[in-house]
Amino acid sequence: MDAKDPLSEVLSQSDVERLLAQVAEQEGNTLVHKVAGEKVRRAHDAIQPYDFRHPVFLSPSELRRLRLRHEEFIRALAARLSIYLRLEFGLQMAKLNTITYQKFIDNLATPTHLTLFKVEPLRGICILDMNPRLGLTIVDRLLGGPAHSIAASRDLSEIEVALLDQAIEVILNEWCNHWANVQELRLTLLGHESNGRFLQTAPHDTVMLALTLEARLGDCMEPIQIGFPYYTLEPLVRLLGEELDAESRPSGAAAPALKWNRDLEDMMVPITADWDNLEITARQLAQLKPGDVLQLAPDAVHEVRVRLARLAKFRATLGTRGKWRSVALNQLLPK
Repeated sequence: MDAKDPLSEVLSQSDVERLLAQVAEQEGNTLVHKVAGEKVRRAHDAIQPYDFRHPVFLSPSELRRLRLRHEEFIRALAARLSIYLRLEFGLQMAKLNTITYQKFIDNLATPTHLTLFKVEPLRGICILDMNPRLGLTIVDRLLGGPAHSIAASRDLSEIEVALLDQAIEVILNEWCNHWANVQELRLTLLGHESNGRFLQTAPHDTVMLALTLEARLGDCMEPIQIGFPYYTLEPLVRLLGEELDAESRPSGAAAPALKWNRDLEDMMVPITADWDNLEITARQLAQLKPGDVLQLAPDAVHEVRVRLARLAKFRATLGTRGKWRSVALNQLLPK
């Protein structure tokens, strides 16, 4: 008789624990389908949810870095505008968040004063939104007025726009200067608009970084809003991250290997050599003429700086090689 032994179907304690562990592992993992058709399991905490209705292109750490940098920018801008207008100009950050271009445009008041600008060499068109009441108050102050708020809801005239552009250039140039240690930026004003519905500077689903400032001049308190497309700030965020990583890297740690960009192989870079240990008075400078001889210190030949473009990169010694004047590179200058 081939009846099965009922004791042979009873699981041991180790078998039960193994089965429970397999069930717990399957419940803690999610099946992920890759592009090539491969299926793998990943832990729940390794998968980050993405909200397509509210896309975010900045990680929390990157957004925190941008917030700190813009807080420094706001403090410097408040001081600069106060000097420029010769009256206290209060500024504080109201909000810094990411938003779609369409929602950014829909939130604009009507009428408003929009300034379109571009920051070279970055891509994209940025927008500065200023309430006309604040703009007219700034214009009143530029014309010598007491900066009393002007209760007028109208478009600015051409003269008022030209005067306000001077103050807006101060604001945006200060923003560009605040990134000078990361990348050199140049401001270009492109135009103006009074209604956001007529703007089409980016696709509707483009993610924007919106900086909202509460500005106070005299008895006028209104917001200033600046919108940057994500592809405009992306190079700055990347460079800022590399700079912070370099600062946090231990002194003995090796720097990451750089990958050469072959598109730069044929780019012409001007190289100049100069030194600055000669000083003369303004009177002597005005009297200089061809044939005059300027006497240099004997050690001047060892204090030559070699510049790549406008950046001083090496300390060198002046000399000759055959019939050519030459410089011998001695030391790499610190950044």
